[in-house]
Amino acid sequence: MSRIAKKPVEIPSGVEVNISGQTVSVKGKNGSMSMELNEKVQLRQEDNAINFSGKEGVDGAIAMAGTMRSLVSNMVVGVSQGFEKKLELIGVGYRAQAQGNKLNLTLGFSHPVIYDVPEGISIETPSQTEIVIKGADKQKVGQVSADIRAYRPPEPYKGKGVRYADERVIRKEAKKK
Repeated sequence: MSRIAKKPVEIPSGVEVNISGQTVSVKGKNGSMSMELNEKVQLRQEDNAINFSGKEGVDGAIAMAGTMRSLVSNMVVGVSQGFEKKLELIGVGYRAQAQGNKLNLTLGFSHPVIYDVPEGISIETPSQTEIVIKGADKQKVGQVSADIRAYRPPEPYKGKGVRYADERVIRKEAKKK
């Protein structure tokens, strides 16, 4: 049984939540987001909290209530605080440079890799080997960072490549003669 669905989503000050039918709209300082809830889930707003529950007698309703609660919670946190991921480039000559809505990457290929930044995401490069991805949508921030990492994932022998800031790459021992 899902225990996460029992915990209400707290609404911080400065965030507006509108519920119309099965659609939840959240508006805050970082933008606005809306989502269509699953028909197996019921929700009710009380003061500064939203409570979720599954419909009685429907298979998988409690599990879906936990999923919807997490998604709405991510929307509330996204419009109030935002999400960020940090990437590191490890390797000789590996560089990153943010230019408007494009990210220019030099990753050891014969050509530079140019990544078009999607709308709602901002990318900063505090140094040539660091990339900071920020946005209100947690899924979109994670997808953009995964796309950038996929250009040159860290390899197991020297550890070269693009990795998350908190990622630990397990190194393999080199071949012995």
